[in-house]
Amino acid sequence: MSGSTILGMGHYVPPRVVTNNDLAILMDTTDEWITQRTGIKERHWIEGDVGASELAEHATRGALAEAGLEPKDIDLILFATLSPDLNFPGSACLLQARLGIPGVAAMDIRNQCTGFLYGLKTADAYIRSGLARNVLLVGAEVHSTGLDVTTRGRDVAVLFGDGAGVAVVGPQTSDDPGAAHVIDTELHADGRFAEILMVEVPASRLNPRLTLEMMEAGRHFPKMDGRSVFKHAVERLPEVIHSILKRNGYTLADVDILVPHQANLRINEMVARQLGFPAEKIVNNIQKYGNTTAASIPMALHEAVQDGRIQKGHLVLLAGFGAGLTWGASLVRW
Repeated sequence: MSGSTILGMGHYVPPRVVTNNDLAILMDTTDEWITQRTGIKERHWIEGDVGASELAEHATRGALAEAGLEPKDIDLILFATLSPDLNFPGSACLLQARLGIPGVAAMDIRNQCTGFLYGLKTADAYIRSGLARNVLLVGAEVHSTGLDVTTRGRDVAVLFGDGAGVAVVGPQTSDDPGAAHVIDTELHADGRFAEILMVEVPASRLNPRLTLEMMEAGRHFPKMDGRSVFKHAVERLPEVIHSILKRNGYTLADVDILVPHQANLRINEMVARQLGFPAEKIVNNIQKYGNTTAASIPMALHEAVQDGRIQKGHLVLLAGFGAGLTWGASLVRW
């Protein structure tokens, strides 16, 4: 069985920038309030009718170019998103049509903030087993059209941005065995806490799935128990980081760069303190993008490669936590 390698990456955000001061016009908040609690200064939001698959197409074109491949070289699309273009069919199929590669297998992954990590594990398994050769792994979100941008919804609305991050994952070859080699991915979930971070309706468990009364109550907007999410995140992330390092024979001292999910800068800072991990070796870009959920890890990872923070030979640790609850970590030797 051949191991898998990240052959190329791309990321894209829509051009519209929404600052904290812009949000203060829409709701009772301030730049200071948002920055103190989240670290976020601005985020990118779409304009008009733009879906996750459209953002993903922009990022995919860049990832394919970086990998030296064309759409026809892809034989599996994995699309991680919590904000698909449509209720169904999945955004992976819509992206496949945009790329002009009918017949290629395509499926969505619904694991929210850890969707990219779940996708990386799936891509790695497909490649190692010989069931796929070149996998297009996408994380893309359009949050802005589903947020309550009033004072009622401010605790959640200020957090999220739109964007896409893409990796082309292929087999490890003998001529370049060390390039972005996926070493391992560890995944976890605990559905007992599903309701602390969720969008309740429309829901098939309700009949009718959606009513005017539900919408007037704001039940179609995301809701979050912020204290509980924070508590679980700062417990689970250090656990999974220590676990994946131990089972692969590494320690934190071996890690060159940590790329965490960008949910809240305060979570990442707390996790770093608990680990005793130096701040200068952590990639944080939530300040300018907000939380882009499934897109956040690949966006941060690609930016760190582009600006030189990640160099050939570096041991890179990816870690994420989100709704579900789900969490996980990946080790990649660049």
